[in-house]
Amino acid sequence: MLRLSVEEIIKKIQRKEVFEAVVTDGSFQVKINRYVPYVCTAIHAGSNLRQELKDKCALNDYERWYEEDPYTDEFIAALPITLVGNDSRYEYDLNREPENCIFEEAWGRKVWKKPLTKAEKQVSLRKHNNYYRVTYALVKKLEELFSGCVVYDMHSYNYRRWERPVPVFNIGAERVDVKFRECVEKWNKDLEKVKISEIETTSAINDVFKGRGYNLAFINQHFNNTLVLATEVKKIYCDELEGIGYPSVIKELKSELKKAILNHANEFATQFTNWQSGRKHTLLDNQLDDELLKVDTELYELVKNFELLQFVNPINIEKEKKAFFKSKFTINPSFKYRPIKIDPYFLKRKLYSIKADHIEDIEIQKLYETTISAYADKIDLLATIGTKRFLYNSLGYFGSPSDTDLRNARYILSLPNIDNERKTGKKLTSEDAKKAFEKSFEFYGFDSAKVRITKDIAAEVMVINHQKTVLVKDGVFFSQKEIDFLVHHEIGVHMVTTMNSNLQPLKVFNVGMPVNTYTQEGLAVLSEYLSGNLTLKRLRILALRVIAIDMMVKKQDFKTIFNFITSEYNVDKEEAFILVTRVFRGGGFTKDYLYLKGFSNFYKLWNSGYDLTPLLIGKTAIKNYNTIVEMMDRKLIQRPKYITEALTRPQTHKNGTILEYIVSGLN
Repeated sequence: MLRLSVEEIIKKIQRKEVFEAVVTDGSFQVKINRYVPYVCTAIHAGSNLRQELKDKCALNDYERWYEEDPYTDEFIAALPITLVGNDSRYEYDLNREPENCIFEEAWGRKVWKKPLTKAEKQVSLRKHNNYYRVTYALVKKLEELFSGCVVYDMHSYNYRRWERPVPVFNIGAERVDVKFRECVEKWNKDLEKVKISEIETTSAINDVFKGRGYNLAFINQHFNNTLVLATEVKKIYCDELEGIGYPSVIKELKSELKKAILNHANEFATQFTNWQSGRKHTLLDNQLDDELLKVDTELYELVKNFELLQFVNPINIEKEKKAFFKSKFTINPSFKYRPIKIDPYFLKRKLYSIKADHIEDIEIQKLYETTISAYADKIDLLATIGTKRFLYNSLGYFGSPSDTDLRNARYILSLPNIDNERKTGKKLTSEDAKKAFEKSFEFYGFDSAKVRITKDIAAEVMVINHQKTVLVKDGVFFSQKEIDFLVHHEIGVHMVTTMNSNLQPLKVFNVGMPVNTYTQEGLAVLSEYLSGNLTLKRLRILALRVIAIDMMVKKQDFKTIFNFITSEYNVDKEEAFILVTRVFRGGGFTKDYLYLKGFSNFYKLWNSGYDLTPLLIGKTAIKNYNTIVEMMDRKLIQRPKYITEALTRPQTHKNGTILEYIVSGLN
């Protein structure tokens, strides 16, 4: 952040420059990341008191904190234009007129041990004046640019002193121009929609405070087309008596107030200004801030080569398969794994040292925080491969099948065969599959992607993202239908998202968001369906994975599950071994139930007209959909260059009416 004089700040505003600066005496700071028709202020957020006054002050740090508005600067940190007071209101109160802004007594308590000198007061009055010089220049510029402006003047209040129920939010509107009455009502309704865990949200106008502060009065005096919304937040986000904040509530308020301000500012801008965009996210800044880029780079450098699937696949599958078959399926395989090449403790320590909380935008901050936590969980998985602890960690990360998942699986497995599916023979080799993948690379224009045939994977096909490589299991035979659906699954989604992620300015989309398996595999199976290559046989394999994982979680061993699915569902023994190996790899890998779960949910989304293409920008998670769309609207990230072919040209009629009926029956 720059350190500038008031004159330099005003000149930058007049020249419409984007900047972040603290005034040279440190009394307040201004951030303008984009010129938009609204401003957020937190004039009582600060607690600084210069040393010569601190020595004279009769109040201790907590006593001053009690009447200040802590954390209100954080509530508005994600917005593009902010003015934040850094000094304590006990030195001078920015919400009082100059002649009364320095307290002798406040809230029934004497402020100073001995009177301030005239020179000491003049320093504080100069700071007060400087703040309003910048406020004037800023609002003047915004009215020149947009013909109008709205100021969200954020404060907080202590509620324990009230002997009656008081609202979570209070709007002081006594001095607001009547022409803005509907805007005040709309702001009140937006605040009523704020959701905070365990707290009933209420909002009122002119309840505990009437809006008689100087910040509002000053702007009203000088500008006719600017609305000031003096907004008080009840201190539900901290312990008033202990002076301690509640981080989770503060984060929720940051997120919810950002949404409320955006919704309201968008409507105000449409009605009272010449702002031309109809999309509210364009009212946010469109620059990647330095802290975000720093966090993104640190995360990427730590985990860019982290590929759990490379380590979780046993290295002795073929040997154990022969022994298992030789024992007539009575002796459980004993899988071995390659040594891991990382120090889990060191990597987790480095992950948690990343300062994601320095990211200003709360939604993007949460995206990185959850990704960092998820990678810590994945490190636990990696560190416990081959042990009993692995299953516990897998359950913690991926979860296990729900009752709905099991109902879907049993529904599919109860269905009779579809006759024309039984006619397809497995005549195509791993080489044929390799050629089909390479042809798909040409279709999408993936010059740098590769296909490699190997014996060292449990699945028939697997994508290694950071190597941009598709692995095909050696010795496996495929039907044409199987190769077709694998092309749309592995290339149409997994490789498409890998290639799109490499084009993004932020690498978090390359390393992957928490449990992106659900989204990735849900989209990938949906691609099989949309391309017209989904079969009941394929759905049965996905359903069998759900059943097998549920049995494993309930303490059934390899041979029991193998014998159950081969006898109960007449599964080919070769296919059964591959399926159960996938489930038991690492020590119990619950990931595979997410294929059917993801497909059933993404099918419903697609069928309802939901635009799924934003999820193709990388290894995304559906729960981050709104944040991803917002970041695209703000041009912080690029829209996906490569789009899954099946999404643009669905050919579901090729699946046949029976399969269509089956899919529609999934919950």
